[in-house]
Amino acid sequence: MDKRKISIITPCYNEEGNLPTLIRRCQDVMRDLQITNYEHIFIDNDSTDKTQLILKNIATEDKRIKIIINNRNFGHIRSPFYGLLQCSGDAAILLAADLQDPPELISVFVERWKAGAKVVLGVKTNSDESSLMFATRKLYYNFVSKVSDTELVKNNTGFGLYDREVINALSSINDPYPYFRGLISELGFPSIKIPYHQPQRYRGITSNNFYKLYDIAMLGITSHSKVPLRVATIAGFILSVVSLFLGLAFFFLKLIFWDKFQLGIAPILIGFFSFMSVQLFFTGIIGEYVGFIHTQVLKRPLVTEKERINFD
Repeated sequence: MDKRKISIITPCYNEEGNLPTLIRRCQDVMRDLQITNYEHIFIDNDSTDKTQLILKNIATEDKRIKIIINNRNFGHIRSPFYGLLQCSGDAAILLAADLQDPPELISVFVERWKAGAKVVLGVKTNSDESSLMFATRKLYYNFVSKVSDTELVKNNTGFGLYDREVINALSSINDPYPYFRGLISELGFPSIKIPYHQPQRYRGITSNNFYKLYDIAMLGITSHSKVPLRVATIAGFILSVVSLFLGLAFFFLKLIFWDKFQLGIAPILIGFFSFMSVQLFFTGIIGEYVGFIHTQVLKRPLVTEKERINFD
């Protein structure tokens, strides 16, 4: 019998409606795999509903359920990464609490891992979420893959299995705001992709609003690509050349047709607002990179803990 330990890491925030079902389905999978040596770590971002109470009640009955409660909501980037680094297993599985990542896929992950794979990733082929949202995500993944310095896995949310060697490599990276999917690609461990259909959220309302999705998108771009900065430089050069030629053209036309050629106010206004919009756009891009550098320089901790349960 394989005595190696499996860790399941589930970040959560206000998931009271999903936790009992999630835990039961994970227990069923581990029972079917005949794996008794495992831990299920829940890292809670200071939930305001009954999430913590439900977890504590279940943890009193099953010591394999371990809980980390953060002092505050540290967000969807830092908390899952911190939880992954706290596991003690020979392999770790990152699993969302909303049941959009099917726990039954764990058996396939473990099978591939036992066959020698270091990284096994769940890749969404289709989804029950809105077609517009799925298409937007797909467009984003395609864009980031094209501009990134490393090839990123498309349609992977982090759901997957990671060998202890991978976790050790991640723990050596001192990144206070890590883009997890990008780091996995950056480390270069060969990965196996397992396609799956993503169901709708089981219960409750997602906490991922537009700002959080935008934050993930910009983090992926700024941490793994210099292309936007270079596009800004090239665009600035091209626009300056175009402006020079337009200015010379208007100048000579005025000299040749002094009485007939009227410049008017419209070209000035159109040119002014066009150049201002381009400047603001690229200033925003540069600001995103400056913000990313600012976050890295601060070196704040990923999270601070309020409480731990069953880690002893």
